[in-house]
Amino acid sequence: MMTQRKLYLGALTDNRRWDKVTIRPDDVFVVTPPKSGTTWMQTIVALLFSGDPEVETELSVKMPWVDIRIREMDEVAARLEAMPHRRSMKSHTPLDGLPLDGQAQYLCVFRHPLDAHFSFRKHVGNIPMPWFDHWYPEEDSDGITFRRFLDGGPEGFDTDAMPLAHILRHYEAALAVADRPNVTLFHYADMRRDLPGTFARVASLLGISHPAEVMDLLVQAAGFDNMRANAIRYAPSGGKGFMKSDAAFFHSGTSGKWHGQLSDAELAAYDAAMDAHLTPDDRAWLEYGSAGADPGATS
Repeated sequence: MMTQRKLYLGALTDNRRWDKVTIRPDDVFVVTPPKSGTTWMQTIVALLFSGDPEVETELSVKMPWVDIRIREMDEVAARLEAMPHRRSMKSHTPLDGLPLDGQAQYLCVFRHPLDAHFSFRKHVGNIPMPWFDHWYPEEDSDGITFRRFLDGGPEGFDTDAMPLAHILRHYEAALAVADRPNVTLFHYADMRRDLPGTFARVASLLGISHPAEVMDLLVQAAGFDNMRANAIRYAPSGGKGFMKSDAAFFHSGTSGKWHGQLSDAELAAYDAAMDAHLTPDDRAWLEYGSAGADPGATS
């Protein structure tokens, strides 16, 4: 089966695990680079599936991250196979490394690469995985972390450290199949600007409808402040002690955190890397979504 897909093997990722999953036509895949809106989109899907603003999402069990090596794949596959209801799964593997079914829905979420990077910096400090210290040292006066962000490769050992090349691979792989009716690209900035519109779009893709008053409650439940205030419910493996702080998983939810954090030389190197890979229009969307421009920029 892997002959049709790129191989992604990292410290955490093994996309060969997908070979043990039997896809159903109504499955929903949430496919994103890390810290780009994965949990948010999973929560939207869980709320739409249930129609219950109080649903216990338990994402790591009910909507598992299939690629991650932490759980035995036979156990994950058996749990998925035993689910009598509609299923959703998450992946941080680019679409060219996933099984692409003709009917299952693929929801791909992206975020400004620099926002995702700085959010990931916070995230690795909140999880007990010393493997990340090599890329994300606690003291980094020499700028090692950003250099590795720019220099890292899209696959292999670098995969799980989320270098820019991995984000770009995600984006290019999604664009390559974006003409399919079951592959849809979302942007974190658009979700922030119009959460009700995002709910309506996802509901339409999934063929789900709820009365307007129910949808209003579901949208409120997926608001950032509510998810952070109820982090034990909404964070992956919330309440299990996996992270030092479940609330810190929802660090701020804002954009532009990188402003003032990088030198002119670092920004120039980032610009060069982006322009080498993307057309101006594709770059504008990856950074700012449908607005296509920095809302904080002055002309």
